[in-house]
Amino acid sequence: MFETSSLASAVPVGECLYRVTAPNPGPMTGAGTNTYLVRDGDRFAVIDPGPDDERHKEAILAAVGGAENIAMILVTHMHPDHSPLALPLAQLSGAGIYGWSRVEDEDQDVSCQPDQVVSHDKVIMLGQQRIRCLHTPGHVDNHVCYLLENEQIVMTGDHLMQGSTVVIIPPHGKMKEYIESLQLLTHYPLRKLAPGHGEMIDTPLEEIESIIRHRLAREQKVINALEQLVRTPMDELVRVVYDDVPVQMHPLAELSLLAHLIKLQEEGRVQSSEGRWVFIR
Repeated sequence: MFETSSLASAVPVGECLYRVTAPNPGPMTGAGTNTYLVRDGDRFAVIDPGPDDERHKEAILAAVGGAENIAMILVTHMHPDHSPLALPLAQLSGAGIYGWSRVEDEDQDVSCQPDQVVSHDKVIMLGQQRIRCLHTPGHVDNHVCYLLENEQIVMTGDHLMQGSTVVIIPPHGKMKEYIESLQLLTHYPLRKLAPGHGEMIDTPLEEIESIIRHRLAREQKVINALEQLVRTPMDELVRVVYDDVPVQMHPLAELSLLAHLIKLQEEGRVQSSEGRWVFIR
């Protein structure tokens, strides 16, 4: 039997939405990965269970009042800071795992195999709670955001973070799809964003539009640099395009830079030859 006092270990972020943050802080995860709990009576949906960490598992189980109260487990994507705890929780609770099909990517968590493969705009019911699946590729091909329609809050996983931008890593991360997926979210009624890392975002449309502007401004810096430089190698290009980013972060920035270049290449605006990039005039 669920006791409301159990939720004292979780942070309320909506009327029926709670957050438990995993103890995995770091440069890529901020304070840690956020696990969200959607409640309907005594039953819970666990969204992004997080890393396979015993402390985090116990914190989730304490918040929901025991494994028997977990009705379903949803993953936004299968990176190792978001999904590995899905299988242990499923084994304890008997709950099904929901997510997009896994892609062949060395960075994917191979332990997470969805029992229920979701599709874009599919609505999952937890009692009276409506959870809409939104396919949002970009960070990775199989990324899904989950919109809690009752409260107009979207769990964004790594599609949007509070306080930082998302690294786009080709080939399964695609800048063109990322920007299109950001635009997709603006077509839904949103009151708040619940990111996979960081605090709640209370101005969703403003945040989404700001990220789109930021990405397009970075793209313009790529174009400007290629117009001025001749047959530019990546290590030189990243220093120019990401001159506002600390040098120690340039190896990560180079991944997003490659995603920008691939997008521009697909649009016929740049080309690559022997590891150097050229603007097509």
